[in-house]
Amino acid sequence: MLNISGISEGFVLDHIKAGMSMSIYKDLKLDRLDCQVAIIKNARSNKMGKKDMIKVECPIDMLDLDILGFIDHNITVNVIKGDRIVEKKKLHLPKQVVNVIRCKNPRCITSIEQELDQIFILTDKEKEIYRCKYCEEQQKKKHRMVR
Repeated sequence: MLNISGISEGFVLDHIKAGMSMSIYKDLKLDRLDCQVAIIKNARSNKMGKKDMIKVECPIDMLDLDILGFIDHNITVNVIKGDRIVEKKKLHLPKQVVNVIRCKNPRCITSIEQELDQIFILTDKEKEIYRCKYCEEQQKKKHRMVR
């Protein structure tokens, strides 16, 4: 049995699709934070079969819920304070994402004006489709993160 110690203040990202934790770690830029992070891959789950989890010991305000909601709005965010879960945050698809994905249209103004923010608007919630604010290029959820 694997034992990962608890955290006193921070958050636990639960119900991550198996094998996705390292990509989420990079997308959330957790490698740039000076805090403890535990990544659990392929944990047994009654609900999902297998799942990943990420435990982070730092204040919840360090987490960008919009990016996380865009990546996978089915992830559960457990907020920990005083060694206990004090809140479970439900994620949703954000109406707009800024500098999360990059427009792939070579004629888009963002290709020429590099300092412009990459802004995408949710246009079809059911199909999880976002469109570039400037050129309306469609971007499905399979995304290319802005680095």
